[in-house]
Amino acid sequence: MTTTAPPGAAAREGITMNSLRLIRRHAVAFGRFAGLGSVLTLAASAALVLLSQCIPWTVANALTTVVSTVVATELHARVSFRHGRPGLAGHLKSAATMTLGWLVTSAAVGALAALRPDAGLVLQQTVYLSATALVGIGRYVVLRLAVFAEGTPRSGTDSDIRLRAAYDAAA
Repeated sequence: MTTTAPPGAAAREGITMNSLRLIRRHAVAFGRFAGLGSVLTLAASAALVLLSQCIPWTVANALTTVVSTVVATELHARVSFRHGRPGLAGHLKSAATMTLGWLVTSAAVGALAALRPDAGLVLQQTVYLSATALVGIGRYVVLRLAVFAEGTPRSGTDSDIRLRAAYDAAA
């Protein structure tokens, strides 16, 4: 006895496979984003601890945020999103997301200082890194959907195009 699939089953299966590929591609991109972001955040955190011994914490936070934003934008554009060089517009949009992130992390640590003036370095870093993780998730969404969205113009070098084709084929 031969059974046939109900009408539209093949189309639904195709949509499901495409959806799974899309989810996998975004999960892989988020993994790269989180990995790079974590390494950069830990480096910025260490720099923040060192700088805050010499200058006010907010100033040290601003400096580490600016430097880590430039580095992160380059790495996320090229590695996380396979987008190519971000250009000035990409850097400015990324800087806008980090400005908001800086405000959030500063508010979190400021609130901790107001609520627990005797908080030690470990608690300060826990609050700072927790706020940074939440900011990072929001930043991923904004960068993925608005700044380095698939289908947006990217650097057109041959190696970028070959990397993107290989990435798409693997997904």
